[in-house]
Amino acid sequence: MPSEEEKYKGYRPYFKEKVSKDNLIKEMVLMPSTIETIDTAFYRWLDEELNIFSSTNKGWKKVPLIWVAAERAYQIKNNKDLRDDNGRLKLPLITVNRTSLIKDPAMKGVAWAHIPVQNDARGGAIVMARRINQDKTSNFANADANKLTRGQANFPTNNKKIVYNTITSPVPTYVVANYDVIIRSEYQQQLNEMFTPFIVKTGQINNFFIKDSGHKFEGFIQGDFSLDNNVVNMGDEERIYRTTINIKILGYLLGASKNDERPKITVRENAVEVRTPREHVILGDIKDFGKPPQKK
Repeated sequence: MPSEEEKYKGYRPYFKEKVSKDNLIKEMVLMPSTIETIDTAFYRWLDEELNIFSSTNKGWKKVPLIWVAAERAYQIKNNKDLRDDNGRLKLPLITVNRTSLIKDPAMKGVAWAHIPVQNDARGGAIVMARRINQDKTSNFANADANKLTRGQANFPTNNKKIVYNTITSPVPTYVVANYDVIIRSEYQQQLNEMFTPFIVKTGQINNFFIKDSGHKFEGFIQGDFSLDNNVVNMGDEERIYRTTINIKILGYLLGASKNDERPKITVRENAVEVRTPREHVILGDIKDFGKPPQKK
């Protein structure tokens, strides 16, 4: 049997699952899904799942993967092996760029209907889980047992006052993120080796799944692999082979990240007993003057 660390090795360090010994209780920590979550999941899929290598003059080596959103000064300082002495990138190389983010009503996931959040400070719309509050339920059961048995706590009775903790979250907002994966190389052989995994990874279909922080998104690889190179010019400029692969990721967002005033997860308790206060003076239980009658 795999250990707990090996079982959840693919998750981020701050996402963990706790499973009881009898496998009856399973607690999960739900992390918010943001735009950065989708970007991280896609980057990790390229870096870890595809794990593209290529033939170089130094042997069979992994192709560097760069997210082009970073500043050029940071890229030079962070990894000095990516550029030569003249500041030009060393090939082969793969770059990733998010070109657009679209909220398309036609591209929806599981939650098709719009469910408004509850109009209070806590919010919440979709019920994710419900569990019994053991402490408060046992308090009601013991209180009823004391009344029925005159002081015998924990006496078995038919307790109908069960307190539930209902966990709700906002409705996920589905978005389509478009990414351009650009493959650059100096030789045709390197180019063929690098973009072949994008074709054969998904088999006869073009969709795949990516994960990060416990969230799962679906991706679609577009079938058009456009080739752009300058070898036909026969000039004295540097020879470059380049292929652009467009990939769409169907992701979802939970809440407005740090700009959301409401919590990501809301826990509510149900009411099990309704009590109406009684005015003893008006009803004659307590006299207006003097001491109240003593019970015999």
